[in-house]
Amino acid sequence: MKIIAVTQARLGSTRLPNKVLMKIDNKTLLELHLNRVMASAHIAELIVATTTENNDQKIVDYVSGLGIASFRGSENDVLDRFYQCVKDKNADYIVRLTSDCPLIDSDLIDKVINFTIENKLDYGSNVLNPSYPDGQDVEVFKFSALEKAWKDATLTSDREHVTPYIWRNSTFLGKDLFQSDNFEEGYDFNSIRMTVDESVDFELVSSLVKHCGINSSWLEYTSFIEKTPEVLAINAGIVRNEGFQKSLEKDKNMGKGQELYKKAKNLIPGGTMLLSKRPEMFLPDNWPAYYSKAKGCHIWDLDGNKYLDMSIMGIGTNILGYGHEEVDEAVRAVIQNGNMSTLNCPEEVALAERLIGLHPWADMARFCRTGGEANAVAIRIARAASGKDKVAICGYHGWHDWYISTNLSDKEGLTNHLLPGLNALGVPKGLANTTIPFTYNDINLVKDIVKNNPDLGTIKMEVSRNHGPNPGYLEEIRKIATENNIILIFDECTSGFRETFGGLHKKYNVEPDMAMFGKAMGNGYAVTGVIGKRAIMEAAQKTFISSTFWTERIGSAAALATLDVMEREASWNTITTLGTKITNRWKTLAAKYDFKIQTGGLPSLTWFSLQVDNWLAYKTYITQEMLKKGILASNSVYVSVAHKEEYVNQYFHELEKIFQELQAFENGKDILKHLEGPICHGGFKRLN
Repeated sequence: MKIIAVTQARLGSTRLPNKVLMKIDNKTLLELHLNRVMASAHIAELIVATTTENNDQKIVDYVSGLGIASFRGSENDVLDRFYQCVKDKNADYIVRLTSDCPLIDSDLIDKVINFTIENKLDYGSNVLNPSYPDGQDVEVFKFSALEKAWKDATLTSDREHVTPYIWRNSTFLGKDLFQSDNFEEGYDFNSIRMTVDESVDFELVSSLVKHCGINSSWLEYTSFIEKTPEVLAINAGIVRNEGFQKSLEKDKNMGKGQELYKKAKNLIPGGTMLLSKRPEMFLPDNWPAYYSKAKGCHIWDLDGNKYLDMSIMGIGTNILGYGHEEVDEAVRAVIQNGNMSTLNCPEEVALAERLIGLHPWADMARFCRTGGEANAVAIRIARAASGKDKVAICGYHGWHDWYISTNLSDKEGLTNHLLPGLNALGVPKGLANTTIPFTYNDINLVKDIVKNNPDLGTIKMEVSRNHGPNPGYLEEIRKIATENNIILIFDECTSGFRETFGGLHKKYNVEPDMAMFGKAMGNGYAVTGVIGKRAIMEAAQKTFISSTFWTERIGSAAALATLDVMEREASWNTITTLGTKITNRWKTLAAKYDFKIQTGGLPSLTWFSLQVDNWLAYKTYITQEMLKKGILASNSVYVSVAHKEEYVNQYFHELEKIFQELQAFENGKDILKHLEGPICHGGFKRLN
């Protein structure tokens, strides 16, 4: 019979950050805990389960130095972290412990293990009817029970605390899904705490170690507390299992969107199809997550709540606003007449003609549906035309192998372009060194790459993302490409139609050999285009580039209608002007409340960050408080023509109140105590 103990540990505790690495008598709380667990007579293997948060790498390194295994998993879905940790271990029973219990008693652990096995229980513990001190909690359960909980649990409290789904559905509470019982020996020490959640808890445990040593039994520690009133008073009044109670409150208040998202994470890897739409990127546990309707710049969630979208507006796809009537009418006509058939749709020819007319340097076009596809198509054509494999890149260009292979030779290769620490797992290792990153506005680096790579056939870059080009930079890139017979591609999937009617490169009067457009071109409908010079584009005939749904009709029809509206309303001028005003109002607000601020992005894709410690906590607080006012907001606004002045004023009216609170946090008020859930995750950098 194999028994594995798993103890949970992380540094991101909101009440007492970094607590498990705090030291008593030159030993961390984590080491005290692990040493006492390893004294168990029944545990065959001990694993520390921590999170994938960057800061928790310290825990991995620390326990490795102690010769103990670790596992990294979800910060918030602890049930998933736990299951993934042990699923391949062939364990019969799992012992669940938490590292904030530094004085856990190994003899008590063994008693609960014996109790569970001898009574043939699915789940046995001493917490169903707690009679031991808080900090002496032991749970033992069959792996089969854990696996069923992992598959079926959906509530926040079930996912954040591993075992509630098991014991809430157990015989101890009158249910019949799991056989369970509570271990007890006639004690009544439930009111005593020797766990560490608050600074006063740390003070009490320090006192216990000082007076009783690090190897005393739980009963000896308890006796000392009872006999020493001043020690007992140190952490008296703190509620047992406060974290679990907060999870129950979340369950009670959880909207349909969060409820569905909990389910989705068990069915869909990552929970959503797009990293940028994960609720953890905005407001973990409290973001509405799903919508029922969208119109103009408003969204309705699954509970019928209406929100003003001062956030990412469909990831920048809706320049004209959600549900634009003229574009939707064109799509409805397609649906009525048929979206797919054996024959081709004439709209794709009209769209090719339209894009080429806007860019006279181009002669031909190909269409697909997503930005990642468009980038992959462009690279395939460029490699076929140049006869050379290597590509130099600057910016964000999607998820396909050719791009992510950048991180095969240097795992931080895309850090300044996408996300730090992006894993290239699944990308063929043979693609290493075929894609070479360069930094925006560093012309000497481009020259070095060209000089040292004679097999470089393509330079692909975003014209601009966060900041514009230095004088002469794009012109010099064009010159280098021409002189070395290198194909120059401008990725305008994001920047297209935001500052000009067409590509952003028109603003700088520098023409590429190929360009891609997406996102805004269909106002929310899936369509992307690749345009280029004839001699290059005809290479598509020499290779194989083909896909069924690239021939569907909705995307092309939506794009044609969107271009008509854009041209008539000069939408690029409207969103650029408004985005510039929003950026300036952020700066004014920051100056008023004594914050240093950084802003960036194209004017219509503007963002800000405050130069403060723990910026992600501040960002989370902004999102949390704005949501209460019916506004979807973070630290960026993707502007549409539907963002009328009254909506922008409403946004800033509420944002200023929050800046007043942020100023109080800078003056000593603890922001972590005012967050109603975990801190949001860091997002895409997308720095050029």
